[in-house]
Amino acid sequence: MTDTRPLLFLDSGVGGLSVVAPTLALIPTAPIVYAADSAGFPYGTRSEAEIAARVPALLGRLVERYRPRLVVIACNTASTIALPAVRAALDLPVVGTVPAIKPAAAMSVTRTIGVLGTEATVRQPYVDDLAARFAGDCTVLRHGSAALVEMAEAALAGEAPSPERIGAELAGLLAQPGGDRVDVIVNACTHFPLLEEQMAAVAPAGMRFVDGGPGIARRIAALTAGQDWPAHPVPGRLVFTRLGDRERRIAAGLAGRGFPLVDAL
Repeated sequence: MTDTRPLLFLDSGVGGLSVVAPTLALIPTAPIVYAADSAGFPYGTRSEAEIAARVPALLGRLVERYRPRLVVIACNTASTIALPAVRAALDLPVVGTVPAIKPAAAMSVTRTIGVLGTEATVRQPYVDDLAARFAGDCTVLRHGSAALVEMAEAALAGEAPSPERIGAELAGLLAQPGGDRVDVIVNACTHFPLLEEQMAAVAPAGMRFVDGGPGIARRIAALTAGQDWPAHPVPGRLVFTRLGDRERRIAAGLAGRGFPLVDAL
């Protein structure tokens, strides 16, 4: 029989769709359950203690309901805080999301890179460790932006972000001392690749952006290599922990992009 077990993705909002897309490019018929913890949105402004308690408990409920073959924490904030606890609690593969500092350092000519994430992500010791291990000869500037998360969510609900607002958030990174030398920006929040086109339009000429989505997709493909998949693509399922007007607008926007099924948890 065909193995219909899905891949389960979790984020506080819809940012993890930037990880789903490269995954489906490698495994086109993979069944997808995408869980947006809308009742906990956004993770980036919550305390470490809240996230450490909330994410493992929520994933336990989701795994019990949907019986996935693999879990993806499609959120840098949740991964840097809760990944070890989730792996200890679940008896199946769990893939996390971490800032793409290593490839950014490899790309940088000026040896100055920017890490653009949520407030919670950019202050994590895990980011210090990545910078020390993979970008030791680089200046690494950081900026946390809750506003870009909100703009990405609003964009999928049909509200186009203004270039002025995006430019103001980039200035929080590039206006720092040494920011004029940044030539690569790490999108260290899965929401931000959804706005990459708009950010590139207001960023200095030649600025490059990098995120972890393609690498995560390759890891998922490696962990599921040799497994059976449906012969044809199947409808994706969205799961919200709170289903209000904003979530319904987002769901309507995604219905034609492979996610016609909507659940509330």
